[in-house]
Amino acid sequence: MCGIAGGIEICITFPTEYVKTRLQLDEKANPPRYSGIADCVKQTVQSHGPKGLYRGLSSLLYGSIPKSAVRFGMFEFLSNKMRDESGKLDSTRGLVCGLGAGVAEAVAVVCPMETVKVKFIHDQTSANPKYRGFFHGVREIVRSQVSLRFVSVARAATPSGLRGTYQGLTATVLKQGSNQAIRFFVMTSLKNWYKGDNPNRTMNPVVTGVFGAIAGAASVFGNTPLDVIKTRMQGLEAHKYKSTVDCAIQIMNHEGVAAFYKGTVPRLGRVCLDVAIVFIIYEEVVKVLNK
Repeated sequence: MCGIAGGIEICITFPTEYVKTRLQLDEKANPPRYSGIADCVKQTVQSHGPKGLYRGLSSLLYGSIPKSAVRFGMFEFLSNKMRDESGKLDSTRGLVCGLGAGVAEAVAVVCPMETVKVKFIHDQTSANPKYRGFFHGVREIVRSQVSLRFVSVARAATPSGLRGTYQGLTATVLKQGSNQAIRFFVMTSLKNWYKGDNPNRTMNPVVTGVFGAIAGAASVFGNTPLDVIKTRMQGLEAHKYKSTVDCAIQIMNHEGVAAFYKGTVPRLGRVCLDVAIVFIIYEEVVKVLNK
């Protein structure tokens, strides 16, 4: 259910994800291609039509169900181990469970899914886009990584084959781990505050949605710099970076601190809606299962 709800939400809000990714890939040193959110939307629609704003959607759709399954499955597994004698999960333990859930989803689903999405979006800005669809794009990404071994004497071998879909794994693990740690920490804290001394107090779906949106906003402001680094590490120009740390250093040296917060506004809109919907579905399913 969480995966289906997430899929519907993605279809509605994906243009904001597209714009966020384009702005994060738009390097100041190149010089920048877009002057802002509106300009990015305008140029995309002029060049590719409205459907251009949905480039890379398929990768998130295919990954939405397994991502939610891994995230909440791991969270439930860890939280059941860490609850106290009364069955309560405090905010600190909620943070640890969220961190574990984020790392698990990053390795199992999110990294390859995000790599494909970013490359699809980046490819659309090329003079001759080479990806014709999801499966063709994945095949080409794998094939291109197989053919690459060394890009310079000073650089080690590039990822090959399926490993090519795991570009930026470290940044993705850091991003997803901190994402879910922040979200579950905030959500657990708000739930415990709302229920007070009555752990059996029922939460209205509207309240759950508001708490979810707050948790989503907290994660956006808390880890957008990691999201920017992840996006750069997964783009078509990823070969410029020796490592996650090198990517961060280059962004800082060439573009300044502000570059780490590119795409914050469009990301904020999508994430708040996404987290609110998914937590509502999750909490309602848990209620049914508990009965």
